[in-house]
Amino acid sequence: MIDTHTHLYAEEFDDDRKEAIQRALDKGITKFYLPAIDSASHGKMLELEMDYPGNVYAMMGLHPCYVKPESWEAELETVKNYLDSRSFPAIGEIGIDLYWDMTTLDIQVKAFEKQIDWAIEMDLPIVIHTRESFDETFEVLERKKHPRLRGIFHCFSGTLEQAKHAIDLNFILGIGGVVTFKNGKIDQFLHEVPLEKIVLETDSPYLAPVPHRGKRNESSYLDLVAGKLVNIYGKDFSEIDRITTENAMKIFS
Repeated sequence: MIDTHTHLYAEEFDDDRKEAIQRALDKGITKFYLPAIDSASHGKMLELEMDYPGNVYAMMGLHPCYVKPESWEAELETVKNYLDSRSFPAIGEIGIDLYWDMTTLDIQVKAFEKQIDWAIEMDLPIVIHTRESFDETFEVLERKKHPRLRGIFHCFSGTLEQAKHAIDLNFILGIGGVVTFKNGKIDQFLHEVPLEKIVLETDSPYLAPVPHRGKRNESSYLDLVAGKLVNIYGKDFSEIDRITTENAMKIFS
């Protein structure tokens, strides 16, 4: 299995990072994709990638919650310098977040569009963070529509209509712990989304699946997400594993 979105470099893992990774490896989760946040965490993220060659892969990008008036342009310059200096499997996580701060929408959009431009230029997928901002995110993607523009709607928690819109724009859905929540709602319609349009993720240390909801999440819980998809799609675990792994490999190839 592949965890397509995990913050294993986060401070929540400082006491047992090695053990947490080993627990996931022991469950057959062999690849971990790390989304970038901002320059303050690049060092830890890239160091972890170096410690686990062939297992851990760092992305590069500026998270919308860290698009600040005083620093976003310098942060983007750092991102571009990294993208020019080495290869990355994706640009992410990027997007628009209006849950925490609506006042920065203007510069969030500018940062999002700039990173999309780089992704198209470099032929890289993007990993999108969208919270309370599906309409704004779709507006940007429609404006930037291009044959090379593709990627993942990370931690998808929208409606069936929004899922179909994302897929129509050449994106697939990152499904994590929310699918196990009683009030998560996506479990009610996910069977209408082709399994070929889904990848697995944890977003650890956040959004732990049931029965760990409210506690620290970790990549070893990915099997609980896959187990929920077994019920939703009526396929056995190995088939869920195979198809979602193939989907992830296509995106990050």
